[in-house]
Amino acid sequence: MSTRSLASAAAPASASVTAIDDVREFRNALGRFATGIAVVTLETSAGRIGLTVNSFNSVSLTPPLVVWSLARTSPSLPAFEASQYYAINVLAVDQEEISNRFAGKQPDRFAGLELETGLGGAPLLSGVCARFQVRNTTRHDGGDHVVFIGEVERFDYDDSREPLLYFAGRYRRLDAD
Repeated sequence: MSTRSLASAAAPASASVTAIDDVREFRNALGRFATGIAVVTLETSAGRIGLTVNSFNSVSLTPPLVVWSLARTSPSLPAFEASQYYAINVLAVDQEEISNRFAGKQPDRFAGLELETGLGGAPLLSGVCARFQVRNTTRHDGGDHVVFIGEVERFDYDDSREPLLYFAGRYRRLDAD
């Protein structure tokens, strides 16, 4: 096991110490945490917007709050900051292409997808593991990201769908039980 530390005083003598200013190594360390993949969507007067995230998580059950973050450099940031509602679509293992599509730069990321309409017109993707219709309630400064906390007003899920996972810079899948 490779050990890295943010503070050399806390590192054992045999540990390889990496300074916090080594952004690539810090990102590699963060990549050791397996996450799911979601597509966050919304409807604006200019059309639909959607993007891939792996920063989605729950915050609270009562009230039902979720969190995700978006880079300040994202051209979609103003639309998400101004939106009243958005949807979080948790992708299934066979939706890697959808993840790549919404992570890329293609002009109409929604082309050919089967969609439903959620609160505020937010597009809901079909075939996903779970969908959360979220009221945009709070935003916080998160360094080079904006942290969105929203209140879930509706949700649905499909127990038969396995999640698409991301670990160490690659898509993964759950092992069979």
